[in-house]
Amino acid sequence: MTPPDAAACPVVALVSSGHHPVSGRPGRAREDARAVEMGLTLAGARLRLVHAGNADEPALRDYLGMYHGLDDSAAQGELALLPMTTADDAVPLLATWLANSGCRLVLAGQRAECGEGSGLLPYLLAERLGWTIVSGAATIERVGADRVTLLQVLPQGQRRRLEVSLPCLITVDALAPPPRQSAFGPARRGRIHVVDGLTAEEDSASGEWQWQPARARPKRLKVVKSGNARDRFRAAAAKSSAAGGQVLTDLTPEQAANRLIAYLREEKILNDEMS
Repeated sequence: MTPPDAAACPVVALVSSGHHPVSGRPGRAREDARAVEMGLTLAGARLRLVHAGNADEPALRDYLGMYHGLDDSAAQGELALLPMTTADDAVPLLATWLANSGCRLVLAGQRAECGEGSGLLPYLLAERLGWTIVSGAATIERVGADRVTLLQVLPQGQRRRLEVSLPCLITVDALAPPPRQSAFGPARRGRIHVVDGLTAEEDSASGEWQWQPARARPKRLKVVKSGNARDRFRAAAAKSSAAGGQVLTDLTPEQAANRLIAYLREEKILNDEMS
């Protein structure tokens, strides 16, 4: 990775409270921690953290505890806290703070582990700010004065190189480099700055939602979890398992059309009324 110029491209990571998948113990959100790791690799101790919520959440100190192993051994993490309740909307608060902060590159996880966890916040935030958004980043290769180059995770172990203009918001995939451990000393020394003067807005849209039990959804495309380049190449080059097709040759246009219509009827795509 090519480190950015701190003055030309300040880097910010959005963090939220998470929980352990087995014990349920509160702590860092897994994808947010990867976003912080990516930010520390890019900007070092200059990385700024921001959280909208409660100052008493234990996960905040866990993120500050990641500020170790940096070039500046005396560096301390700083986190901007935007106070809000569970009934408030985090998007206006974060958008106002980011617009006033002068940052041009924001990193975040793809979705929260607590609360709604819809994954819409990065998109709503980018729309409100008028920024570019890229989802599922595996690594950031280079950050320049006005552009950033990154690798995006695709299904079947593939990667795609993208170059986007700044300012932009990037969500970090679960296949990004794992986060470093949180150390006790940096966690205690880190500073949490409560930002005053921002007015929280009530999330009126959530009051109109109708809650119901979840139903079965279409199966997602499988993403190869291996970080091995050889396994990703084999998955990308693997042939489809579909079978039973026919190759039709030497047919007139009318015969080909009739065979195609018959196939669509067999697959229940076309009925008699549509034909």
